[in-house]
Amino acid sequence: ARAFAELLADQVRVLGPDHPDTLTTRNNLASCKGEAGDAVGAARAFAELLADQVRVLGPDHPDTLTTRGNLASWRGEAGDATGAAQAFAELSADQVRVLGPDHPRTLTSRNNLAYWRGEAGDATGAAQAFTEVLADQVRVLGPDHPDTLATRNNLASWRAEAGDAVGAAQSFAELLADQARVLGFDHPRTFTTRNNLASWRGEAGDATGAAQAFAELLADQVRVLGPGHPDTLTTRNNLAYWRGEAGDATGAARAFAELLADQVRALGPDHPRTLTTRNNLAYWQERAGDVAGAADGRP
Repeated sequence: ARAFAELLADQVRVLGPDHPDTLTTRNNLASCKGEAGDAVGAARAFAELLADQVRVLGPDHPDTLTTRGNLASWRGEAGDATGAAQAFAELSADQVRVLGPDHPRTLTSRNNLAYWRGEAGDATGAAQAFTEVLADQVRVLGPDHPDTLATRNNLASWRAEAGDAVGAAQSFAELLADQARVLGFDHPRTFTTRNNLASWRGEAGDATGAAQAFAELLADQVRVLGPGHPDTLTTRNNLAYWRGEAGDATGAARAFAELLADQVRALGPDHPRTLTTRNNLAYWQERAGDVAGAADGRP
């Protein structure tokens, strides 16, 4: 973000504020601000960029439409899920008019609209919207396209959030089979689906099956990603939790204690995930009968 800010100042001086390269750098700067943790600043920067793009390029220019999507996303990330959903609804309508209903960017905006509807509290509406966009993606992109597979993941997630944990687990199982065939068993998205399937198996009432699935996933993540990868550490957290839910409170506490030691080393003692693990450790210590250890936070 700092480097883009320095470049932007020189481009404004040399090329002028309305040059396409200057506008592109403003886009990149806004994105990096968001990725660096300043979602509010990113949304503000995209709003300012949008006003200039409408003036210079016109409201229907592809870059203008792209900026509207970026602005909507960062509004959502900044906490305004309802505003993000509304912005994507308006953008989708304009993309249908300008690009056509089957354009990849139109489909992407519909996907984003569905997601932010869910984040705004309408899980059932999100699941319905993902169902509709999935049908069009299968028709336009094909059943094995990465975007189609991603939408199947989103649909399954929001079915679960809408209350259908059993249906979600079944959907994730079907998706996993297709991802393993298309992407490979060790692909990051395949790992993500295995994580989701394991979680929703647990939520559907099969805590033992969830723990077993997380144990198998963990072994593969250690092999492919390494023991210190953030996803590997997350899976260790999930495995410990479901071991506890399956009735092994002592084993869960032990697993959280081991995870905590590695997170302190890898992430630091004040990292949010480290603090979350300390909370989980204390909880399962108390469940396992170690009330004193839970009370004073001893591993």
